[in-house]
Amino acid sequence: MLIHAHSGLRYLILLAGLATLIYAVAGLVVNSPYKKPMRVLAQVFAGSLHLQVLLGLALLFSDRFYPALIGHIFLMLLAAVVAQVVPSIMRRRQEQDRTYLPHVISTVVALGLIWSGIASIGRGLFTMGVG
Repeated sequence: MLIHAHSGLRYLILLAGLATLIYAVAGLVVNSPYKKPMRVLAQVFAGSLHLQVLLGLALLFSDRFYPALIGHIFLMLLAAVVAQVVPSIMRRRQEQDRTYLPHVISTVVALGLIWSGIASIGRGLFTMGVG
C-alpha cells in the first residue's frame, strides 16, 4: 500500500509544481505585484514533496534496497530542498521585494530533479508501474 501511495502522490506533486510554475510565469509576464496565492502554491508544492520524502523513507525502511535508489533518494531530497528554499526566503522579504522569478527558477529546477529522480530508478514520469 505504501508503494501505491508513494507512486500516486507523484501526480499530485507534478500538478502542484505545474500550477506553481504557471502562476509564477503569469505573474512575471504581466509584471503583477506578488500575491498570496503564489506563496500558497509554492508551499503546497514544497509540502507535498516533503510528504513524498516521508513516504519514501518509510518505504526504504520497509522494503528492499537496491543500488539505483541511491540516486533516486539524493535527487528527490535535493528537489525537496530546492522547492522549499524560495518560499522560505520570500516569506522573510519585505512585500515590495518579493518577485516571481525565483519561483520560476526553483520550480523548474525542482521539477527537473523530480524527473531525473524518477528516471534514475527506470520509471517514466507518467508510468503506472510501481514494482
